[in-house]
Amino acid sequence: MTSPEGTTDTPDSAVRRGSPWLMLALATVGFAVNFWAWALLSPLGPKFRASGQLGQLSESDVALLVAVPVLVGSLGRIPVGALTDRFGGRVMFPLVSAMSIVPVLFLAFFALDSYALILFGGFFLGISGTVFAVGVPFVNAWFPPEKRGTATGIFGAGMGGTAISALTTVHIWDGAGHRAPFLITAVVLAAYAVAAWLLMRDAPGRTVVTTPMLTRIRANVGLPITWQAGILYAVSFGGYVAFSVYLPAYLITAHDLTASDASTRMAGFVVVAVVMRTVGGVLCDRFEAVTVLAVCFALTTVCAAVAATNPPMDVRGTTAFLLMAAALGAGSGATFGLIAQTTDPAKVGGVTGLVGAAGGLGGFVPPLLMGYIYGRTDSYMLGLLLLAITAALTLVLTLTVVRRTAGGAS
Repeated sequence: MTSPEGTTDTPDSAVRRGSPWLMLALATVGFAVNFWAWALLSPLGPKFRASGQLGQLSESDVALLVAVPVLVGSLGRIPVGALTDRFGGRVMFPLVSAMSIVPVLFLAFFALDSYALILFGGFFLGISGTVFAVGVPFVNAWFPPEKRGTATGIFGAGMGGTAISALTTVHIWDGAGHRAPFLITAVVLAAYAVAAWLLMRDAPGRTVVTTPMLTRIRANVGLPITWQAGILYAVSFGGYVAFSVYLPAYLITAHDLTASDASTRMAGFVVVAVVMRTVGGVLCDRFEAVTVLAVCFALTTVCAAVAATNPPMDVRGTTAFLLMAAALGAGSGATFGLIAQTTDPAKVGGVTGLVGAAGGLGGFVPPLLMGYIYGRTDSYMLGLLLLAITAALTLVLTLTVVRRTAGGAS
């Protein structure tokens, strides 16, 4: 394979010095492993409520339980992105992975019989969700501008770690004991942290920033692309996160599915979104990113409006949710394709942290709102209509303000 310097690497030298595709693979695996940990509580929320082992939990209690890691993982991306600009992914990937082991083990051994302790452990479980702000600048630095959309899109497939959690957590919980999902995840995190420390390398010529972190955060906040991409990502990735953590509860409550069936359907939603996130990044290397984003938000608007009518989970309901997953996934990938094309590489980590925080916060609010609305109306219609309206307004923003910003950067 060919290194960034244009020389030919043997497999051994590729490991020693690093090669773009090897580093992309390691980063994507790290993203998936940490997101697996980040999403551990989501499939278990309905189980906690049904079993009564934590007391009589309301719909809002369950929504809060699964949303807390999302909130912390989102806000934590701001400092972690800035730290990645300073120290590089070579340090930050194994560090975040190792730190995430602690709350996973805390949940396994100390928290499973207490709602308050699960919330406490879930707060620190959010650390694993910050890994996204490590991976984007790390991958971005390894690839030339014309390939960054594809590279960040492939990296974004690591969000499929939530599908791993959806497909395995409940089955392992039922079959091997309540601690087993957490213990298995902790072992995988530890193995990845060691592998990342031994194999990862930062890109040759990576710009190491030395200005104070708060100064850099303030400067990045002032960039138009930061707040614009933040809104786009809050709707696209936020919508994906909201459904990936709340869809099991929605399907069980609104359509009387079993916990296992609901988790399997949620995994299908996640898989479609993961695949389409890569597609969204690839499309941004071939077409105008704004056009790709506009199509995604238009499709989200239509699908959310259809879902608001509460169609049965046959061809109609399933198609609406899968098309929404495709649109939200592709929109998430296209957002970072847009950032890669319009942002100074030395600032990508900081901008990614801020935009990633906005996306995570976009996923924190809807589950709480859906739980609150359902508790007052016994219907999810209003919540899904609000998503449709939000996607429509974001479409207008994309075709006007964002298009002008992207045109000025090109």
